[in-house]
Amino acid sequence: MVPAGAPSPRSRIITDNGAKWRALPADFGIPWRTVFGYFARWAKAGALGRILDQLRRRLRLRRRRCPWPVRVIVDSQSVKGAETVSNATRGYDANKHINGRKRHLLVDQDGLLVDLLVTPADVQDRDVARILLTRLHAEHPEIVLVWADNGYGGEEFSTWAQDTLGITIKVVPRPKDAKGFVLLPKRWVVERSNSWTMRARRNARDYERLMSHAEAHIQWAFITLMTRRLSRHHHRPEKVITSTLAADV
Repeated sequence: MVPAGAPSPRSRIITDNGAKWRALPADFGIPWRTVFGYFARWAKAGALGRILDQLRRRLRLRRRRCPWPVRVIVDSQSVKGAETVSNATRGYDANKHINGRKRHLLVDQDGLLVDLLVTPADVQDRDVARILLTRLHAEHPEIVLVWADNGYGGEEFSTWAQDTLGITIKVVPRPKDAKGFVLLPKRWVVERSNSWTMRARRNARDYERLMSHAEAHIQWAFITLMTRRLSRHHHRPEKVITSTLAADV
C-alpha cells in the first residue's frame, strides 16, 4: 500500500520538469530531503510497479481489453549519461555511439509500461531480455508472445524463451532496402513509448547515481501519463446534447 500523505506529486514534478532535488520549491512546505526519501523508499519497495499495474489495468478495462496483457513489445533505448553516472554503471553502445545507459522497456499493445530494466549501454539486449522475461513470466504467466527487433533474434534465444517460459519471440525485421525512418508493425508502439519517456525532462539524459532511481523516474513518467488519461472528462457528443435539450423543450 502507498503511505497516506506521502508527497508523491512532488516526485512527479521533479521527473516532469527535470529539476534538481535541491531546487524543489520551498513553498511546497516539505523539505526536498523528505521528498527524496519517499522517492527512494517507494522505488526500493516496488510500490511504483504496483501503482503502474493498477493504473494500466484501469486503462485497459476502459478500452474494453483484458485487465492484463497477453502480448507485449520489447525494445531498448540508449541515452547519454551525465557526469553523475559512475563508470561502473555506464557503458558505450557502439551501434548508437552513446556513452551512458540503456533502458529496456516492455510495454503492452497500447504502449503502457509493463516492466523495465536500466543497464550500462554496452549490455546486449538478449542478455537483459532473459532477466526481464524470467521476471515477467513469474509475475504475469499469462503473457505468451513478445514482439521484438533483430537485437532479440537468434534461434538459441527463441528456443530458450519457448521451452523455458512458454513465450514466443516474434521478430519484426526492418525492410532491407528501407532508408531513414520506417513505421514497423507492432514495434512502433514501443518506439512511441520511448518518446513518451523522453517527454519527462528528467529522462532526457540519465543523471542518476543508482540505476534503480533511473528506473523510478521512468515509472513516474508513465504514472503521470496514465493518471492524466484516467482523469480526462468524457463529454457527450454535441449532437446528443442538442437532441436531449430539444426533447426537454
